[in-house]
Amino acid sequence: MSFLDHLEELRWRLVRCAISILVIAIVLWWFQEWIMNNVFLSLKDPKFISYRLMCESFGMCTEEIPVKMQSTTMAGQFSYALMMSGIGGVVLSFPYIFYQIWSFVKPGLKQNERSVVKGIVFYVSILFFLGIFFGYFIVAPMCVQFFGTYQMSKDIENIFTINSYMSTIISTVFYSGLLFLMPVVMYLFAKLGIITPSFLRKYRKHAIVGVLILSAVITPPDMISQIIVSIPIVLLYEISILITARVEKNRNKLENQ
Repeated sequence: MSFLDHLEELRWRLVRCAISILVIAIVLWWFQEWIMNNVFLSLKDPKFISYRLMCESFGMCTEEIPVKMQSTTMAGQFSYALMMSGIGGVVLSFPYIFYQIWSFVKPGLKQNERSVVKGIVFYVSILFFLGIFFGYFIVAPMCVQFFGTYQMSKDIENIFTINSYMSTIISTVFYSGLLFLMPVVMYLFAKLGIITPSFLRKYRKHAIVGVLILSAVITPPDMISQIIVSIPIVLLYEISILITARVEKNRNKLENQ
C-alpha cells in the first residue's frame, strides 16, 4: 500500500472508532439520570457495596457521608452530562477502539511477531476493565468516603461542585484502567529492548515504595486502605517481571539457534 492508502485506511478506522463512541455516548445520554443516580451519586451512599464489604470484612464501617452536591455554573450540569457520556463511550467501546488500532498496525508485523502478540486485544481489554472495576469499587469509594467525611471544623460543610466530584471519580476510575495495562506496556518495552527483567528486579524496592506513596495519596490515611490498593499494583509489577523474563528468554533462545 502507498502512503496515501495507509492514511485512507487509518482515516476510516478512526471514523469507525468515532462512530462507536458516538453511538454509545447517545445511549448513555438517554439514561443520564439513572447513571448519575446509580453509578456516581451512589458512591456517597453508606449502603454502597464497597462500604458494606469493608464494614463486614475489616470493621471499617461508614455510617454517613455528609456530602451535598451543587452546580455553580449555568452550563455545569449540561457540560458534565456531555463529558460523562463521552468518556463512558470511550470506556465501553475501548475493546473495539483497540481492535481498530491493532488491525491497522498488525499487517506491518512479521509472522513471528504476530504469533507472539496473539490475543492481545482480548488481554488488553480484560486488563483495562479489571482496572476500571478496581478504580470504581475500591479507589473511588475510598476517595469519596475520605474527602466526604473529612472536616477541618464542624462549622464547615462539605458541599462539592459537580465539577470536582465528577472529575475525581472519572479520572480515578479511568486512570486505574490505564494503570492495569502495565504488563502489556512492559511486554512491548521488553520486545523493543527498552526494559529488562533485571532492571525491574533491581528497582523493585523503589517501585514498592512508590506504590505505597501513591496509595497513601489516593486513599484514607489508614494502613488497611493503603494495603488494599497497593496489593493489585504490586502484583501487576511482579507479573510484568515474569513477562519481561519470558520475552528475554525467548530472545536468547532465538539468538543461540
